[in-house]
Amino acid sequence: MPWWSWILIWIALIALSLLFYVLMGIRLWRKFMATLTELGAAGDKLGHLPDPGAVPGPATDPPADPAAATQTVPGTAVFASPHQMRHDYHASKSSRVEARRQRRIRRKADRGQPQALHDIEFR
Repeated sequence: MPWWSWILIWIALIALSLLFYVLMGIRLWRKFMATLTELGAAGDKLGHLPDPGAVPGPATDPPADPAAATQTVPGTAVFASPHQMRHDYHASKSSRVEARRQRRIRRKADRGQPQALHDIEFR
């Protein structure tokens, strides 16, 4: 091989590596800008959370629907007491268990199957 072919090979290798670095830089820049856009959107979303110490007004009055009244505003768990959060957790867990039991009873009644003893209320 002549000596100038080695120079061409090295120039091609350097050009390809530079092209690779430029493409990786463009990709990194696009991901960085997408991250900044998402961060800005998250900041806008979190900037509109209600103030937990705000005085209730027409916009923050509790809804007339009792099911909607039990829902909490996201982020309030941070400021709640552990006792309150434990109570909320157990209350929601027992309501989910009861809802599953009611669905199971209704499903078995629809199919004409006998009810399980633990599904029958003895209260």
